[in-house]
Amino acid sequence: MKAVVMRETGGPEVLSLEEVDTPEITLATQLKVRIQGAGVNPIDTKLRARGLFVSPGEPAVLGCDGAGVVVETGSQVTQFRSGDEVWYCDGGLGGLQGNYAEYAVIEESVCCRKPVSIDFVHAAAAPLVLITAWEALFGRARLTEEKTLLVHAGAGGVGHVAIQLAKQAGARVLTTVSTEEKQAFVAALGADESILYRDHGFVDEVLRLTDGAGADVVLDTVGGDVFKASINATSPYGDLVTLLDPGPSVEWKEARNRNLRIGFTLMLTPMLRHLPQARANQVAILSDCAEMIDSGSLRIHVGDPLPLEQAVEAHKLIEQGRMLGKLVLIP
Repeated sequence: MKAVVMRETGGPEVLSLEEVDTPEITLATQLKVRIQGAGVNPIDTKLRARGLFVSPGEPAVLGCDGAGVVVETGSQVTQFRSGDEVWYCDGGLGGLQGNYAEYAVIEESVCCRKPVSIDFVHAAAAPLVLITAWEALFGRARLTEEKTLLVHAGAGGVGHVAIQLAKQAGARVLTTVSTEEKQAFVAALGADESILYRDHGFVDEVLRLTDGAGADVVLDTVGGDVFKASINATSPYGDLVTLLDPGPSVEWKEARNRNLRIGFTLMLTPMLRHLPQARANQVAILSDCAEMIDSGSLRIHVGDPLPLEQAVEAHKLIEQGRMLGKLVLIP
């Protein structure tokens, strides 16, 4: 089969389309999937540039998100059969093959039926960002109705679904964006207020929009200086949740004085630490999101999909940070 292979760390050019062995079922609980779409996420570009989460060993195939058709099942598989359409987040960290490929073999337990109302491209874009946003908002921050949420980079992959999930929960949503085009995009998703952070300091704008109180919950998808500044945009006794490592230079005094609850969300932890119950919880999140998508209350925005052989271009686009929504590769 064709797959995009990474043999060393570096820039996008280290990715190459190659012929590799097609994976085969080795356990009775596994499925073989013909991949119809592979989501591209910022974590893919970081692994490519900095190294895999686990010892690289053999050349790696990146890509955590996948959607496709079941073509074969192990003898103990009970929930799926050949021809079923599925989506999932699995592999792509080193060790387990990722989804920049034509086929994947995955455990039945990490798989979920694809929403019937969307195509494979949109399904492939969604699992990682949906689980990330859900765990950050409801698992870490315990977001409830009538609270005010600030989402950084609301037009991005995690941001654009976080806005929608928060509105479904009855929250007021503020978000930061970089352009007027993105401002219109997040407004269409339901954001109550958007802040052009390049024109206005977002902390002052958040305080203005909350009558000086700050946001009850802040979701940081950017890191670095944005995380540091977000401390001052979070209300006392509020929640500041980040998807990234804040780094060693954070001054925590103001966070302590505000009695903030700091949370971290890495939805890959159950895969990295082999936590079956946590993975089952994530599959349940996907199942709930599938119902929301099919009911029309949640949508996934995808830019123009690219063929598998343009994985290098996909990584360049991700690193430029100009994407609306998600990017998908099609084998």
